[in-house]
Amino acid sequence: MWVQLALVLVLVTAAGLALILQSRSAIEQAAEQRSRTVAETFAQAPGTVQALDGPDPTAALQHRTQQIARKSAIDALVVFSPQGIRYTHPDPQLIGKHVIGPYKRALTHGTFTRTFKASTGVTVISIAPVTRDNGSVAGLVSAGITVNRVRGMVSAQLPVLLGGAVLALALAAGGTVLVGRRLRRQTHGLGPAEMTRMYEHHDAVLHAVREGVVIMDAEDRLLLANDEARRLLELPPDADGRPLADLGVHSQATELLASHGTVTDALCSAGDRLLAVNIRPTDPPGSPPGSVATLRDTTELRALTGRAAAAQERLRLLHDVGAHIGTTLDVRQTAQEMADAAVPRFADLVTVDLAESVLRGKDPTTPAAPLRRAAISPAPPPTSDAATVALDEVRAAQVHALTTHEAVLVPSLTHTQPRPRDPGDAHGPDPEPRPASLITVPVRARGVALGIANFYRHQASSPFDEEDLALAEELVGRAGVSIDNARRYTRDHTIAVTLQQSLLPGAFPDQEAVETAHRYLPAEAESAGVGGDWFDVIPLPGARTALVVGDVVGHGLHAAATMGQLRTAVHNLAIMDLPPDELLGHLDELVSRIDDNAEQEADQITGATCLYAIYDPTSGRCTMATNGHPGPALLRPDGTVSFPDIPVSPPLGLRGEPFETAELELPEGSRLVLFTNGLLADRHRDFDTGLEQLRDVLSGSPDSTPEETCQAVLEAMLPPHPNDDIALLVARTRRLKAEDIAEWTVDRDPAAVARIRTEAADRLSAWGLDESSYATELILSELVTNAIRYGADPIRVRLIRARSLICEVTDGSSTAPHLRRAATMDEGGRGLYLVSRFAERWGTRYPKHGKTVWTEQPLMVTAKQVVTDTTDEAVLDQWDDSAW
Repeated sequence: MWVQLALVLVLVTAAGLALILQSRSAIEQAAEQRSRTVAETFAQAPGTVQALDGPDPTAALQHRTQQIARKSAIDALVVFSPQGIRYTHPDPQLIGKHVIGPYKRALTHGTFTRTFKASTGVTVISIAPVTRDNGSVAGLVSAGITVNRVRGMVSAQLPVLLGGAVLALALAAGGTVLVGRRLRRQTHGLGPAEMTRMYEHHDAVLHAVREGVVIMDAEDRLLLANDEARRLLELPPDADGRPLADLGVHSQATELLASHGTVTDALCSAGDRLLAVNIRPTDPPGSPPGSVATLRDTTELRALTGRAAAAQERLRLLHDVGAHIGTTLDVRQTAQEMADAAVPRFADLVTVDLAESVLRGKDPTTPAAPLRRAAISPAPPPTSDAATVALDEVRAAQVHALTTHEAVLVPSLTHTQPRPRDPGDAHGPDPEPRPASLITVPVRARGVALGIANFYRHQASSPFDEEDLALAEELVGRAGVSIDNARRYTRDHTIAVTLQQSLLPGAFPDQEAVETAHRYLPAEAESAGVGGDWFDVIPLPGARTALVVGDVVGHGLHAAATMGQLRTAVHNLAIMDLPPDELLGHLDELVSRIDDNAEQEADQITGATCLYAIYDPTSGRCTMATNGHPGPALLRPDGTVSFPDIPVSPPLGLRGEPFETAELELPEGSRLVLFTNGLLADRHRDFDTGLEQLRDVLSGSPDSTPEETCQAVLEAMLPPHPNDDIALLVARTRRLKAEDIAEWTVDRDPAAVARIRTEAADRLSAWGLDESSYATELILSELVTNAIRYGADPIRVRLIRARSLICEVTDGSSTAPHLRRAATMDEGGRGLYLVSRFAERWGTRYPKHGKTVWTEQPLMVTAKQVVTDTTDEAVLDQWDDSAW
C-alpha cells in the first residue's frame, strides 16, 4: 500500500513540477507530460480495473473520462480494451470502434507517448496500460491534447492545473490507502512479493505431488485439477468450470466425488485403476461452499503390499529365529529350536540331521560320515513315514548339498504319492498330508558341514521358490553358528567333566574310625561349567582318619585343575601326619605360589577354602581347622544338632595369617556333616536360612545311616537348578574298645626294654596274635631302646589292635629318626632298617610336645616269613640298637 501511495505521490508531484518549470519554455514537453500524466493517473486510479472487469465498462467510465478530460484540460481521454475496442470517447459514435494506431506497444512496453500532426495541429497522445494486481492488462487509457491548447491555457490555467494535481494526489492517495488496507486484510498481511512467491510455490507443489487434487464448487463444477488428477481421471483439457458429470469420469468415482461429505481412504475404481479417495468440504467465511478431494493410485500398491508383507514376515521369522535359537548349549536342543521356529510359518515339516561326531561334541568329519536325526518338527505319529517320502530325490538333494555346500531347491517331489485310504474306513479322516516341495540346506559353521536341514511343504501349501531358498539359507546359517557353539561347549564340557571326575575320589576303603557316605553334584547352569569343590577321606596312622572338604572359587578347567592340585597337596601333606593348622599353612603357601604364577601368566587368580579335620577313634577327639570354609554340622547320638565354633581364618592364598584349631570330643555314633556353600546358599536362599534348614533335616533323622543322611539332606535342600557345585560328606564316628588298646610308661633305664617286650608279648597272646609276637618284640625293642638312648621323658608305648597291629613309641624329644644303610664294617645303623623291613609301614608324627614313632603290621604275619622275605641270617647277626 505504501509503495503504491509513494508511487502516486511521486508521479503527481513530478507532473506538477514539470508544469511549473516548463510552462514557458517547453510547451510541447508539457503537453506530453500532461497527456502522459493524465493517462497513467487514470490508469492507476482506484476503481479503474474493477470498471474494466465489470459487465459494462462504457457505462462505468464514459462519464468519468469526460469529466476528467474537461477538468484536466485535455482534448480527449479514451479507454479501450487490449484488443483496441473503445469503451469511452468524446464522440459516442466511436465507442465500440477499433482504435487506429500503434496502441499494442503499451501492452508489452508500458506507457508511451507519441506526438504527431493532426488537422487540429500538433497533438500529443499518451497511452497507458491498466494492469491488474497479478500483472495482466485489463485495458488501455489514451490521453490526447493539442500543443496549441496547452500553449494558450498554461498561463491562465496554471493555478487550476496545480489544484487539480493536488486533488488527484489526494484522491489517488486515499484510494491507494483504501485499496491497500483491503488487500492487506484479504492477503493476511502478505505483500506483493510474498503473494507472488506463495502462488508460485503453490502452483509448483500442486502439480508436482503424486496425489491428484480436485476442487469443486457446490454445484459439482470442477474449479481446479492438478496434473495428477487429470491423469488419474483422464480429464479433457477444457475440464475447468464444467460439471463433473459431463467430463466422462467413471460413474463410481463421480458418485463418490459428488457426495458432499467427508470421506477418508475410500476405494473406488476409475477405469483400470483403483483409487483411494479423501474428501473434505470447504466453506471458508465469505467464499462459496465447495469441496477438495485427493486421489491416490493404489493399483500398484496392492502387489507391492503383498510383497512387502511377505518380506516383513521373513524378517520377523529371522528375528524370532535369532531370539529363540541358542538358548541352551545343547546340540540337540538347539537343532530342535530351529525346527520349531520354522514350523508352520515357513515349512510344514522340518528335519535336522547332524553328523554323529557333532552330536558327541567332536569335530565334524567327512561329508560321508553317518548322519543321525537330531530334530524333527512337528513330531510325527508313530506310524508316520513323512520323513522318508520321495526317498531317491531327497537323498540326491542331500548328497548334493553336503558335497557342494550349497542349498538345493526341489519345487516338486515328483515321486511323492499320497498314502491310500484304508478301504474299511470310508468315512475316516483324510490320509496324512505328504511333503510335495523340499529345500535342503547344509548346516555349516566355520566353513565345515555339520549336517543338513530339510524343509518340506505339503501339497496344500504353495511350493518353495527362490526367495524361500534364500530365507532357508539365512535361517540355517544363523542356526549353524549356535549348533557349532553348542558342539564346542559339549566338547569342552566333556573334557572338563572327565578331568574333574578323574581328580575327584572314587570309593573310599572302610575305616576303623568312621563310616562315611558322600555326594557330589555339579552345577546345572550351562555358564558355570565344572567346579572346584572336592572332598576326601584319608586314613592316617594310629587308626585315625582325616576328613577334608574344599572349594575353589569359580568354574571351568582352571578351577578343576586347581582343585586337583590342592587335593594332591592335601594327600601329600597328610602322609607327613601334620596337624590341621600346619597342613593348612602349607596349603596356603601352595595357593600363594599358584596365584603368583597366575599373575605372571595373566591368568585368573585362585581363591580357595578348605576344612581339614582329624578324628582319633582311640580317644574320640576330633581336631579341625578351616580357612574361610563353613564349619561342619554335628549330629550327636541324642539327636541334638550343633554347628561347632571353629576359629575363623582367612581363605587360602592370603599368607601371613596363622591358622587356629578347634578340638571336640565326640561320642561314638556322632555324625559330622561337611559340605560346601552350594548346599546352603543359592539365589533364593541365604546362608543362615540354609543352616537352619540343615539343622531341621538332621534333627529329624538321628538314627539314620550316613547314606540315608546324605539322601535326606539332598532331597530337602537341593535347589531345582543348582548354580554351584555341591559336595557333601557325612561321617559317623566309631570308638576302639579299651581292650584293643594297651599302653605302658617306660622309665629311662635300658633294663625296662625287656619288661616292655614281655608285657607286649603277653598282650599279643591275649589278643590271639602269637604269630606277630616275634616281629613286634623286635620293633618295640629297637624303638624303645632308641627312645631311652636318644629321646627325652616322658616315654610311652602303645599297642593298638585294629585292622592292623599298630605300635607307637612316644617321647619328649623332637629329634627325627632317619633311615640309612649301614656299611659292612659299621657297628650300628641297622635298627631302623630292620624296623622298616619288619613293619608294613612306619613313620613319625609330631604332637604338641615331642614325637611319636609308629609302625603298622599285618595281623597274621609270622616272624619266620618276615625274616625270609626281607633279610638273611647275616643281617640279623649284625642287628643292634644303634640305628638312630
